[in-house]
Amino acid sequence: MNDAVLVEVHNVSRYYGARLAIQDVSFTIRRGEVLGFLGPNGAGKTTTMQILSGNLAPSSGRVVIAGHDLLEDPRAAKAAIGYLPEQPPLYRELTVDEYLDYCAALNRLPKPQRRAARDNAKARCGLKDTGQRLIGNLSKGFQQRVGIAQAIIHLPPVVILDEPTIGLDPIQIREIRNLIRELGRDHGVILSTHILPEVQATCDRVQIIHKGRLVLSDSIEALAQHLKSATLIVAFRQPPDVARLEQLPGVRSVQTDTGGRVRIFYEPSADPTDAVVRLAGESGWGLHEIAPERLSLEELFVELTATTTAEATTREAAA
Repeated sequence: MNDAVLVEVHNVSRYYGARLAIQDVSFTIRRGEVLGFLGPNGAGKTTTMQILSGNLAPSSGRVVIAGHDLLEDPRAAKAAIGYLPEQPPLYRELTVDEYLDYCAALNRLPKPQRRAARDNAKARCGLKDTGQRLIGNLSKGFQQRVGIAQAIIHLPPVVILDEPTIGLDPIQIREIRNLIRELGRDHGVILSTHILPEVQATCDRVQIIHKGRLVLSDSIEALAQHLKSATLIVAFRQPPDVARLEQLPGVRSVQTDTGGRVRIFYEPSADPTDAVVRLAGESGWGLHEIAPERLSLEELFVELTATTTAEATTREAAA
């Protein structure tokens, strides 16, 4: 099935001694989907990626990769994963072909299949003409492509990418994002990053983790609704009567901005757009512009993480 569930994470927690790194993390990912795993440094992203890749055991919970329990059947589960860690495991003294041949052998590909697997990975990652070049002589962007090629050389159903655009220039970032979107057509891709626009540019779904807890799990389309604030930006041709605007149903307050614009703050359940348009027409103010104000993803992220921090502080105070 094209949309088969490839990864199931059930209530996974991990302690380092007495310190809780992640708590009750649960999610799924399907083939053909790119999941953005977003959070600030120290939020628990890398711990989660290490657990998913089989490099770290969870303290509790269960991980199933392509139908194989990661603890009960680790070899089969790990064979279904391609993993690019934050620091790509490259051998700078090898050529691209030598390195990818070595990776094909590590993934137990039969010898007769290795060349075809290498050439396929190179073609998908834009590395066709680099086979005889030393990895150490490649640009950072091309080294990252080699890192992704080693992750997909055995055609795993699941690909995990940990901060794949760190240290790249804007052109290289755009190229890697395009590659991630292409991988998402045939694999289930998990993209771990702290770069907010990266998620909007490449992912179908997003999960935000903060202090080891998931604070948001939604589609990119639904995320757009989270980004809508309960505020209208309105520009009139004639100065409006602010008191009359404040009397409209659902309006909480009105603020006059520089440049003649007015910000109307309202209850989320009572959008006053139609009422503002009618009042402007009846009063002869002339309506030049009316549009909802949108939060940036950065602002949403700050809002969500601030809420989680406040809740954690309240729990600690009550304990």
